[in-house]
Formats: sequence, C-alpha cells, structure tokens
Amino acid sequence: MKRTVKILPGEHWWGGASQNAAEMPITAESNYEFDMYNSCNQAMPLYLSSHGRYIWSETPMHVRAANGEIAIESASEITLTEAGETLKDAYLSAMRTHFPFSGKVPPAKFFTSAQYNTWMEFDYNQTQENILAYAHAIVENGYEPGILMIDEGWHTRYGLWEFDRTKFPDPKGMVDELHALGFKVMLWVVPIFTADGMDFVMATNPTLASLKGGAGGKELFLRTDAGDVALVQWWNGYSAIFNMCKEDDRAFLDEKLTKLMRDYGIDGFKFDGGNTDMYNPAAIVNGKQTKYTPDELNIAWNEFGKRYEYHEYKDTFKGGGKAVIQRLRDRKHTWDGDGLNTLLPGALNQGLMGYPFLCPDMVGGGIWTHNYQKDFQVDEELFVRMAQCSALLPMIQFSWAPWRMLGKEAQAHCLKAAKLHSAFAPRIMELVRESAVTGEPIVRHMEYACPHAGYADVNDQFLLGEDILAAPVLTPGAVTRKVVLPAGDWLYLGETVYEGGQTLQVPAPLDTLPYFVRKK
Repeated sequence: MKRTVKILPGEHWWGGASQNAAEMPITAESNYEFDMYNSCNQAMPLYLSSHGRYIWSETPMHVRAANGEIAIESASEITLTEAGETLKDAYLSAMRTHFPFSGKVPPAKFFTSAQYNTWMEFDYNQTQENILAYAHAIVENGYEPGILMIDEGWHTRYGLWEFDRTKFPDPKGMVDELHALGFKVMLWVVPIFTADGMDFVMATNPTLASLKGGAGGKELFLRTDAGDVALVQWWNGYSAIFNMCKEDDRAFLDEKLTKLMRDYGIDGFKFDGGNTDMYNPAAIVNGKQTKYTPDELNIAWNEFGKRYEYHEYKDTFKGGGKAVIQRLRDRKHTWDGDGLNTLLPGALNQGLMGYPFLCPDMVGGGIWTHNYQKDFQVDEELFVRMAQCSALLPMIQFSWAPWRMLGKEAQAHCLKAAKLHSAFAPRIMELVRESAVTGEPIVRHMEYACPHAGYADVNDQFLLGEDILAAPVLTPGAVTRKVVLPAGDWLYLGETVYEGGQTLQVPAPLDTLPYFVRKK
C-alpha cells in the first residue's frame, strides 16, 4: 500500500526509529528517507505529529519526506488518525490503540544504580580473572554494585552457550563471588549457531541427532521452503540463525539458557542481534523465500527474551508497550558524527515510540574498534559529559573503567554522575511504575510536555517526568549552558530559583550536570 501525507504549516513529526532520531523532527523543509526493513535499534511503524495526528501501519514502512510531504509504502494498510491537537494527544491515542502497556514493571536493579558492561574493557578477551578484577575495582572505586553484563567472548561456539573453561575455570565460583559483592550477572547471547562441526551436524541431521540424544530429531534454524538452512551474514562471519517463530528453536535455546541459570546462578541475558537487517538477507536463500518475514523473526526473538526477568535488547521492531529493557545502539567516542550528539535525540524518540525503559549507550561510547585505532586517546571531557548525559536518564551504563581511562579529576566527575543517578533513583522508579501503567514516556520531549510553546526543535534537553529538567553540556570546552525553561518556578542544582518561560544561560563547569527541579 502507498500513502502520501501533506505536512501542515508548523507541523513537526517524530518516530520511525531511534537510529536516525537526530533527523527528527520532520518538517515541511526536511529531506528524510528510512526503510524499516534495513534497520537496527528500536523501530516502530509509527510517526507522530505535533498537531495531534499519527501515521500507523502493522508492517515495516519505507518512508520518504520531501517537498512538504511524507510518502509511505507498506505491505499492510497505512492509516492517518486525527487524535487531537498535540504531540501528547497523538502519542496517547496511538499507544492505547496499537501498543497498550500491561502494567508490568522491569526489575528495579536496572534503574536504581549504574550498570556495568565488560565489552569496552575487554572486548573479545573476556576471562574470569578480568571480570572479577573489574567487579572488585567497581566497588573499591566507590561505585554502587549493580547489574554486571559479561559480554561476547565468555563462551565456546555460538549457539552452544557453554562457558569456555580455559578462560572461565570456575564459572559458579565467579558468579557466587559477584553475587556476594552485590551484583546481578547477565551473559551476552545472540540467535546464532556456528554453522560447521559436529555440533552443527547434530543440530541439523534429525536421524543422527535422535540417535545421539542431540536435538531430538527437531528441525532447527531458519530454513528456506526447500528445507535448506538459511545462513546469515553478521559481524563475525556466516552462521545459522535460530527461528524463534518455531517452538523447537525456542525450546532448544531456552534449555541452554536455563541450564546456565541453574548450574551457575546466572540472573539473565543481554540479547544482541536478531535485527531485521540481520534476518533480511536470510529471508531469501538461493533464490528461495523463507516462510517468515524479517519483522516476524525479529518480533519473535524479542518476545522470547521476555521470559527471563533480567534481559536487555538493542534491536527491536514493534516493541512499543512492552516491559523490555531497550539500549540505544553503540555510539562513537566523539562529540558529533554519531557520538554524544545523538544520545538525547535517540532517548527522546524512544519514549515517543513506546519504549520508555531505555538505557543510553555505554559511557564513553560503545564502538569496540576504538580500542584498536592507532594513536586513539580518550577525550576526558567527552567521557565526563557522556556520564552526565546519562545520569538523569532512566539508566546509566559504564563499560570502560573510569579509574583506568581517566585522570583523578575526571574520575571524580564520573563518580559524581553515577551518585547523582542513585540519588534520583526513587523518583526514577516512581516514573517507571507510572509508565508501566499509563504508557507515558519517562523521558519527555519539551514539545510533549509543553505543546505549541515553540519547543519542537529543542532536542538537547529533556524532562524526566514533569518536574525534573536536565540540560547536559554537549559542546567541547563549554562551561555554561543555554537552557529553555518552561513556565513555573525551577530550582537549579538545589540552590537558585529561576522563573520559567525564559531562555537563560547557567554555569556548567566540568563537574556539573545542569538540572532543575520544578518547585511545587
């Protein structure tokens, strides 16, 4: 189906995906194009207007905005709904109609203290010794223990999900020690199975598997209509991929993950990959179409992980309204060019697509190849400002260890940001519980909270709920920050009261995240 929507005078649009949120809002002057079949991170077949309208389709859309119009193509019906007069009207109507919330609340541990991921510290060199040293250093450097995610490299072959005993000689002892320190422990997994060797033969040969007690004669993995295993290209090569639309695949993987929880005390899993553009090439193999579309396969992968209390996803289509932890995709260690400049637009757009339980990327950035760039040096100011940018978002996640990467002064500033997050945790948890019922974003765009006040283009500050406003410093060398204050009286850093309805410049030295609390 095709449809064209005329952009009204002064109208602004948000939605589509968090990966291109820096291009929002779409206006009559925009030149924007996006194909949801070739996307990663969070996406929704939804666009919302500041004038109370929204566009919806049940299946992925190809969207082009140019010459004052939004042109949409989709395999299913495309609807344009007049829901009211504001962005909030459009969002609430779309949410209640298409992705209502269940009231389920994710575990508080995600929100109440910082999270820690081992990827940027060790990339593929995950070892028991490294993990324990990192965890002890977190506590010794004054950080509160929280969720610890052991990333790619802890395992043997992809799909078996067994600890590599040369790198992890005593997984149970390691997890017990991490629990004693106060951490919850999650492991990285993908819907991938290494496509060679006896394990693959056992999983794909029903006769042999049933004789040897392997997959029990089940037909695992995504297949073509001809029955061929569909190999998918991903960042580590070519592999088979689980088809979570099938109960056999779900049961096989669940058995592996449940065993990790039972035998070693693992608390949950970081579910990576499975995005639509990973499945897209696999949907046609040797010229033969599979029975499943990439969006169906991605939705099934995301639905699978909800059975585990502790989980995280990064690549999700049509996941609005679900009590699932969603992390923004990896950002560069840069001020602009897909670095710090994209964190807030991504977080704001996530909320408007029905993904309120959001985690920004790892502090300092999550592009692992930075570790191998010749002459790469950490920008300490950038590192600190990224920590501050995350401090009043629902979650904050560290990976690179500040005590290893930074000087003493910058280390102290990062710790201050982590402690600020913990200080606001009670209010954050109130908003998490409210959002689980009402569906309203936790992180709110100025236009959402203050419609038609001239704030539609303000993408560099946000409201946490209705009464906390944060304006992180996003420019190198800046020691002041321009802030747009809505109506009301606002207390700056617990000290100075400013009258709202004005734009002002406030002090913002390197140790300071500018934030305001509305006076009741």
